[in-house]
Amino acid sequence: MKNLKWKLLTIVGVIVFAAAMIYPPFDTPGHRGRISLGLDLKGGVQLVLRVKTDEALQYTSEDAAERIRLSLREKAIAGPTITVPGPTRIVVAGVPPQMDAAFRTLADAQPGLAAQYTRTGGAGGYTFELKPNVASTLRTQAVEQALQTVERRVNALGVSEPIVAPYGTTNDQILVQLPGVNDPEQVKRLIGTTALLELKIVEGGPASSQEALLQASGGVAPPEMEVVTGADRSNPGSLSYYLVRKVAPVTGRDLSNARASVDENNLPAVGFSMNRAGAIKFGKLTGDNIGKPMAVILDHRVETVAVIQGKITDNGQIFGSFSAQDVADMSLMLRSGALPAGLTYLEERTVGPTLGAESIRAGVTASLGGLALVAIFMLVYYKLSGTNAILSIVLNLLILLAFMAMAGAVMTLPGVAGFILTIGMGVDSNVLIFERIKEELAAGKGPRAAVAAGFDRVFWTIVDTHIASLVAAAFLFQFGTGPIRGFATTLVFGLLSNVFTAVFVSRTLFEFILSRREQPQSLSI
Repeated sequence: MKNLKWKLLTIVGVIVFAAAMIYPPFDTPGHRGRISLGLDLKGGVQLVLRVKTDEALQYTSEDAAERIRLSLREKAIAGPTITVPGPTRIVVAGVPPQMDAAFRTLADAQPGLAAQYTRTGGAGGYTFELKPNVASTLRTQAVEQALQTVERRVNALGVSEPIVAPYGTTNDQILVQLPGVNDPEQVKRLIGTTALLELKIVEGGPASSQEALLQASGGVAPPEMEVVTGADRSNPGSLSYYLVRKVAPVTGRDLSNARASVDENNLPAVGFSMNRAGAIKFGKLTGDNIGKPMAVILDHRVETVAVIQGKITDNGQIFGSFSAQDVADMSLMLRSGALPAGLTYLEERTVGPTLGAESIRAGVTASLGGLALVAIFMLVYYKLSGTNAILSIVLNLLILLAFMAMAGAVMTLPGVAGFILTIGMGVDSNVLIFERIKEELAAGKGPRAAVAAGFDRVFWTIVDTHIASLVAAAFLFQFGTGPIRGFATTLVFGLLSNVFTAVFVSRTLFEFILSRREQPQSLSI
């Protein structure tokens, strides 16, 4: 009797704890619910993005080409031309024969590159290829960095329970789900902008056209230079052209923070601060170029040009024709870091809140309908013992919701299917137990002995079946996408709670009923 009392107290404690964990269960106008709704139930935006990993390799190759160009200049090797014809290839042509040995030494010192030597017409040529393992690693790193950057930007939006995860089998796609978001264009702008910040000294310009800018160099930009454009502040609607070096001495990777501020005219601007390494680079850049114009370039577009008046180490400002929203968005993107490569949108899906509400109603209706049919069947077939099964199934669902609230799991439409499946699993377990009890009663055992034998002999059968289902759910969660994972999550929690309710709760209820009779002669089952 003492053990029975503790079992009953345990069940009451679990009920109270589970109810506390899930109250209030879902979002209301005045309160946020404990259980978060997924995109298909709450409405929102789903995007599937592909990372342009070739761009990441192209950046690496161009950076390596610039290192080779600087090394040639340091070793006074004149004449060779350097081009980057593909994302993994660098071609050096015109190496003088007398410089072959020096250039071979330089080529061998390039990390991650494999060099192949050719000779045409007396002049030497080299083709550099990114090593396959290096290229593969760079592609993987580009996707991982893009995923982290997108996740930081999404989190900064303040979206409740967003999902940012790898997607597909090509290893270069990202799934983004944003429940409750109704402006996909703003999301795409914030997520997809590269936000590559570069600080460079202006070597030529501003000019009104590219031809005028490059007139002194025969209409072609020097190999180590590139042309960038920016808005002409003196002539709104027109562009100015600038000549800058390809490789930036200071980039957005050197930032520690970016924030909204105002410029000297009290107009919206973006203020930024450097980290320790960036402050050293920024100090050297500004200290060595006092009196020269410096361009602040964002995504290959000049946003600001200012003459360096003195050495600056830790702070700067980006100003222009910005609105307050532009400044807020730009600050967010700079804080979250630059994307390592561009993104393409493979899929865009918007779910309205009305459709989500209809899905919830349909799911609740299906759950209640299934529970009602199960209750009728159990009461008709197993008589009063069916009440025992109904109570254990209801508690099973309550514990399942509590698990989801505690784990921060998101309820999705496939999760609702898992919820309904949990009802079926609870019925299945109770049917196994009840049929075994009926067999024991038919063999001549009394009600107490039949109940004890029925639960003891079915226990390992229930455990085996639930372990097999847990293994299947684990594989679904590991290899499935968002909706499949939602189903697997609900299934796992339902399996765990079902073992407790079918074995412990149901048995305790039988023992409680039988304990109230001195010598029970029969059992309504």
